[in-house]
Amino acid sequence: MEEEEDGIEEVASSGGTSGVRLTRSESRWVDGSEVDSAESPPWFTDVEETTRTFSGGGSIRRRLGKKPKRVDSLDVEAMAVPGAHNHGHKDLPIWATLAMAFQTLGVVYGDMGTSPLYVFSDVFSKVPIKSEVEILGALSLVMYTIAIIPFAKYVFIVLKANDNGEGGTFALYSLICRYAKVSLLPNQQRADEDISSFRLKLPTRELERALYVKDCLEKNKVFKNLLLLLVLTGTSMVIGDGILTPSMSVMSAVSGLQGELPGFNTDAVVIVSIVMLLLLFSIQRFGTGKVGFLFAPVLALWFFNLASVGIYNIVKYDVSVLRAFNPAYIYFFFSRNGVKAWSALGGCVLCITGAEAMFADLGHFSVKSIQIAFTFVVFPCLLLAYMGQAAYLMKNPLSADRIFYDSVPSALFWPVFVIATLAAMIASQAMISATFSCIKQSMALGCFPRVKIIHTSKRAMGQIYIPVANYFLMVMCIIIVATFRSTNDIANAYGIAEVGVMMVSTMLVTLVMLLIWQSNLIFILLFPVVFGTVEFVYLTSVLTKISEGGWLPLAFSSFFLSIMYIWNYGSVLKYQSEMRERISMDLLADLGSTLGTVRVPGIGLVYNELVQGIPSIFSQLLVTLPAIHSTIVFVCIKYVPVPVVPLEERFLFRRVCHKDYHMFRCVARYGYKDIRKEDHRVFEQLLVESLEKFLRRESQEIALEASTIEPDVVTEPDETSVRFSDSQYDETTNELHVPLLSGRTAGGIEDLPASSFPEEEPGLEYELSALQEATASGFTYLLAHGEVRAKKESFFAKKLMVNYFYGFLRRNCRAGTANLRVPHMNIIRVGMTYMV
Repeated sequence: MEEEEDGIEEVASSGGTSGVRLTRSESRWVDGSEVDSAESPPWFTDVEETTRTFSGGGSIRRRLGKKPKRVDSLDVEAMAVPGAHNHGHKDLPIWATLAMAFQTLGVVYGDMGTSPLYVFSDVFSKVPIKSEVEILGALSLVMYTIAIIPFAKYVFIVLKANDNGEGGTFALYSLICRYAKVSLLPNQQRADEDISSFRLKLPTRELERALYVKDCLEKNKVFKNLLLLLVLTGTSMVIGDGILTPSMSVMSAVSGLQGELPGFNTDAVVIVSIVMLLLLFSIQRFGTGKVGFLFAPVLALWFFNLASVGIYNIVKYDVSVLRAFNPAYIYFFFSRNGVKAWSALGGCVLCITGAEAMFADLGHFSVKSIQIAFTFVVFPCLLLAYMGQAAYLMKNPLSADRIFYDSVPSALFWPVFVIATLAAMIASQAMISATFSCIKQSMALGCFPRVKIIHTSKRAMGQIYIPVANYFLMVMCIIIVATFRSTNDIANAYGIAEVGVMMVSTMLVTLVMLLIWQSNLIFILLFPVVFGTVEFVYLTSVLTKISEGGWLPLAFSSFFLSIMYIWNYGSVLKYQSEMRERISMDLLADLGSTLGTVRVPGIGLVYNELVQGIPSIFSQLLVTLPAIHSTIVFVCIKYVPVPVVPLEERFLFRRVCHKDYHMFRCVARYGYKDIRKEDHRVFEQLLVESLEKFLRRESQEIALEASTIEPDVVTEPDETSVRFSDSQYDETTNELHVPLLSGRTAGGIEDLPASSFPEEEPGLEYELSALQEATASGFTYLLAHGEVRAKKESFFAKKLMVNYFYGFLRRNCRAGTANLRVPHMNIIRVGMTYMV
């Protein structure tokens, strides 16, 4: 099944005019909402409480308050997603945690687990072995690098900075965006400031510091842009890893045949590697569900092999390699080799490749399961593997070029080769899947052009396949293998991407500590000083390899960074243009309930990106179409900064204008991990059921308020007080006439006995019957899509980005949320030109 289907082309005309016609294409509308960056006032002021006793014996406590004037009443509900602040996972039984820890071996640790294939061979290609100091120094360097970065940083600190159990660069950014209004991405609303929990805590020194940091981030646009660029840079490097990991892992595994089979030279290694890469990428479209259950057993066997071969080599060749636990050998290593030792750091950093995967893949597992797997399996097995190779080198220093396979007993070569090849394939598969997930999250947060997504599993939400990304990765991997022809050259490129992602996570987690955790200042400073310093040292080493292949990840990162930033920049400008061109409510009031045209039975779904106001495309529909539907629903697909939105909380409705207009606004909320695969009939049914529920509860609340509020409160002449009339929300005065429905909260109207409710309004039956008649007449999807052009007075750089680069991406990307297979006869499209 596909999440993105073929879209439709707009009929655009300049000056905001439009052409309208039926289309034979699939449905097309915009994926996610874009937001106004203006700040919002507090939502509740001057609150008083009224308590009344009903004849049925029940009592209700209603909260009444003056509301400030606002454009829309959706803001509070749209961001009030229960569980948005519940971090971490629920405690699982110990057996379930252990089973999950076993599964992490096949998904999380494949990349790091295959690093013994190439680490020492790359290190000693820079530093020749002259004595045991080089061997013990390199071993000590590898051991303490694993202990500091993956073990200390990720296992004990970074894993706790999760977004409701989700990890990764965008998860950290989403978490920060919920506590401070720093997002430039089109997925937030002005009420986001009220989600911050800082105001609910008692004043402390840490809270004051957090509020100061929050205030600086929110008021300084430069900081917002820098934060966005930081996140996009980290994400682009992760995508670049998806190109380098398969190339490096597969080629390292295949190179074991070079010294085992006569005549198996470098050309043969390249050809076999390319064939394996073609096979790897060709099976992506089938998904990993059918063979995924084999990943954990294969990697478990691989780690057992590393440990057993390592112990064998330590016992047989040289037990004295245990001296490498003394960090003094690191000093001896640098003092004897100088610049060469510094250059060897680029190979040493390969021992922690995949460390970021522990955090990025957190959504599929629990923090405790990942910690258990690394602490008791991965960490000790890797240490034994490296110590075993070092022990072998103490007696056979000339075997550094292919140390892994030479250190394996000859009787076990072929079994180990098969397992190593499978482990390399699994490591590559995990990185490819992570790249797909990263692109999907970027799309959900409005930072990547929309591409076709296919879900390969009906059970596992995260198993997706992106054809265009898969083909791009495949071509790039083949080019890299055919061009570089050596794992040492690829390693130079590999290290830069890994260190870059780690430094981005260090900076983002530091911000989380300041803003959300409100930790002790000394602890906060120690985190970037200790880990940031280590990563910076490695970065200075790998950057010296730019001319030797290190330019490759920088080129990939720059390419993807440019795409993501331009897409985000153009999308925000387009949304701001739509906000400026919204239809005035006075115009609709002047037109009357007929909207100046003929109302025919049916439901018109006007898809737009606005969560506030009436889109300008609606005026074009009124002018162009000879009639308009009896019921109009303005539908906005909106991503909120949480991983998942429960289905029962997906739709939010508000009435637009008076009741006799029969116009509503619907916001369909999704998290950045949600899958949108509803069939259009199911979607329509859910929408109608939700709308009926809204109408009934609206009627109940009106009647309930009318029977519980004192007369002097109802007749209060104050313009901002709570009043009741036929219209619950009069957008001409920007007032909310009925408090927000509170059925989701404890003690709400759903908890009352049935006898507590007065009779429903007489007008409810009329509205329900009108809705049923409109539903029977069918749905029409009114889709708006247009060309975005920079204004003539804009700077040249803006014109270049908007008119050419952003325009090129829009023309060649998938249509918006085209995941509902709507019959083409039910679609009307309108094209517009947006001047930004």
